Amino acid sequence: MKYPDVIDEVRRIMWPKPLKLFTAGPVACFPEVLEVMSLQMLSHRSDEYRALHKDTVLRLADFLEAKESTVLLIPASGTGFMEASIRNAVTPGGKVLVTIIGAFGKRYREVVESNGRVPIVLEKPPGEPVLPEELDEALKKNPDVEAVTITYNETSTGVLNPLPELAKVVKEHDKLLFVDAVSAMGAADIKVDEWGIDLVFASSQKAFGVPPGLAMAAVSPAVFEKAEKIPGRGWYFDLLKIKKYLDSQWSTPSTPPIPQIAGLNAVLRIIEKMGGKEAWLRMYAERAEKIRRGVRDLGLELFAREGYYSPTITVVKAPEGVRGVDVYKAMRNRGFEIAKGYGPVKEYTFRIGHMGYITDEDIEELFINLREVIEELKGGK
Repeated sequence: MKYPDVIDEVRRIMWPKPLKLFTAGPVACFPEVLEVMSLQMLSHRSDEYRALHKDTVLRLADFLEAKESTVLLIPASGTGFMEASIRNAVTPGGKVLVTIIGAFGKRYREVVESNGRVPIVLEKPPGEPVLPEELDEALKKNPDVEAVTITYNETSTGVLNPLPELAKVVKEHDKLLFVDAVSAMGAADIKVDEWGIDLVFASSQKAFGVPPGLAMAAVSPAVFEKAEKIPGRGWYFDLLKIKKYLDSQWSTPSTPPIPQIAGLNAVLRIIEKMGGKEAWLRMYAERAEKIRRGVRDLGLELFAREGYYSPTITVVKAPEGVRGVDVYKAMRNRGFEIAKGYGPVKEYTFRIGHMGYITDEDIEELFINLREVIEELKGGK
């Protein structure tokens, strides 16, 4: 029996009206991804699935330039690997230097605390990055920390941290480096081995343009070595267990999100056909610049410090007398899902995401409507 009406019923819940997504994630998915994800399921213990898992891992390792590290895929959001980094590679009661440039650095601090470790905080004002000399000074003052956490790209403020320079400082102090690249991986360059990253993680629903449900990470040998000495790693996020299943079966301990992995595989193949990593990252850089130029053409200001702009999201200061949430609501009424301001700056900012499947025509339409919305809101004050 077939029930085509069910599809329409669900669609009416999810999509009561069409919206073009310029969000912080989940983002609009590439058509090829959606088509691949509609394929019928197969056993995650089958030879066919193992072939898919292996091919995806190898392609992602190549994209991340992680020959010495191990790429792991698990059913989770990126926060799963955030917790795994602390449970597996920091001694219970041990100290972690947590760098904070926004809301998601604060989440890392909460994860450190909730897992019985001690956060030593280096926090910058919203819109500012962590600078290498600041990190160096913090490590000199706290030589007993076991690891450093860095949010590569902070979606709440639109700031991209200078990761290569920060990683160099961390390695000079001989500390483990954990990188939250949830909204950076796939749009900002990552060279795992060259930069000495010990654990970098992301989620499928951001720059790769795949639905949520899949977390990915590249993990260094040093982390696995440390994990062998750490008690109470748990079960679900035990990196040694996850690696064991990868090494022995090209699979995962628990059921993987097969459609998302197939979708990621499709994106990695698209990247290859586009001309490789450099061409893909250039596409994201050009798109980000087009968004920023559009914002400036409206006479609006960017929130992030110049020179540290995110390649995946632009945080915009709302005009004087206009609330950021009002811009969001007005744009939504016109069929554009941008993002509200986040955290302490939510009242006077709004955000434009540029991840996933977005066309040049979508961007042009966005700014035509945004100009009209700004004029209407300013005129009503």
